Amino acid sequence: MTSIDRPEDQGCLRWVLAVPLALFYVPAAFFLYGSLVLQPDTDSPYDPMRDDARVNATLSVGLWFLGLLLTAVPVFHRNLGRWWYAVPFLLASVAFWRGQTV
Repeated sequence: MTSIDRPEDQGCLRWVLAVPLALFYVPAAFFLYGSLVLQPDTDSPYDPMRDDARVNATLSVGLWFLGLLLTAVPVFHRNLGRWWYAVPFLLASVAFWRGQTV
């Protein structure tokens, strides 16, 4: 009986598993960038750009969280390294911080 988790399959399998994660992380990075670039007027608390930055940050946090949940699936968890958790968690923290401080 052969093992399902052969070391020579790890490289290809990681690329295949990275595609669904990229479908979450690329738009999340785009929304995070959008929330960081928007600079609302500091004098007015009712600037519409402030709401846009908050919505972008919220969408970004949601997509990072969905990607992290997908990474926790056993197939992903067994084949991907720990840095697949670290980077999304760090960027989700930045997005959450931006959403709270804008």
